[in-house]
Amino acid sequence: QAVIVPGLGTFAVVHEQVSGIEEVYVVRRPVFQLDMDMSCLRELVFPIVMIPGDIEIMPLDYWWLSQTNSLPPDMVRGCVEETILLYSFQLRDRQCPAFAFENIGILSCQDNVLCMQFHCSCIAGLESQNTWVALLLT
Repeated sequence: QAVIVPGLGTFAVVHEQVSGIEEVYVVRRPVFQLDMDMSCLRELVFPIVMIPGDIEIMPLDYWWLSQTNSLPPDMVRGCVEETILLYSFQLRDRQCPAFAFENIGILSCQDNVLCMQFHCSCIAGLESQNTWVALLLT
C-alpha cells in the first residue's frame, strides 16, 4: 500500500477513522511522507506525516514504469533520479517549482511551505463510499 521514491519520499494509502454525528466513517486516503536531504529544505516548513508501521512499503517499480513509456528500466531509473536531484537543487536555491505527479497530485512550495496536494480524482479513486469525508481530511 506504499511506494518509496528514493530521495523524495513515500506515497501511501492510509485508513483513518472519523467520528461523525451519528456514525463512524473509515476512509482510505493518500498521504505523502517527505524524505529529502534536509540541507535542501533549509527554512522550508513541511507537514510531518507518519505512515503507520503495518503498511508495507515497496520500492518504485522501474520495470513497470518502463513498460508504460517503452524506455529501458535503467533509463527510467536515471530519469527519476536526475529529476529528483534537479528538484532538490532548485529548492536549495530558493526556486520553488511545482512537481506534478500524473493522476496523483502536485508537490509545491508556497510561502516557504512545501506540501503535497492530491488531486480530487486520486482521492475519489481510493475512497468510493465516503468520498467527501476523505476529501475533507486530505
